[in-house]
Amino acid sequence: MSTLKLTKTRMLEGVWQGIITGSGEAKPEITVTHGNATVPNFKLVRNEAADHWSLTLPVPASAVADGIQIILVTDRDTDQKIGDVVIIGDDITSIDLRAEMELLRAELEMLKRAFRRHCVETT
Repeated sequence: MSTLKLTKTRMLEGVWQGIITGSGEAKPEITVTHGNATVPNFKLVRNEAADHWSLTLPVPASAVADGIQIILVTDRDTDQKIGDVVIIGDDITSIDLRAEMELLRAELEMLKRAFRRHCVETT
């Protein structure tokens, strides 16, 4: 299980910011995805005084759309989700059910990737 923890600090002008703890001085190996695409241009900077890593993530234009969009942050070493960014661009009616379904879809995609990797490694 991943020991990394992601905590949101703020989102301002299309840039999501958070802190990652649990990796010590070693730079955490993370992957950021939206749908099936990798999100580029995120930055990890070590904050020595606070003993954590600062994550700066420009929200991709593809994530600004109708409905619920989820950006997943996963630990590359364990393929475990350490956090997510949820962006809602639609009516608030029945939002809870739609959000749950979108999270389930995102987790299913993560499981599919892990299963495929397992199949490749064991054959």
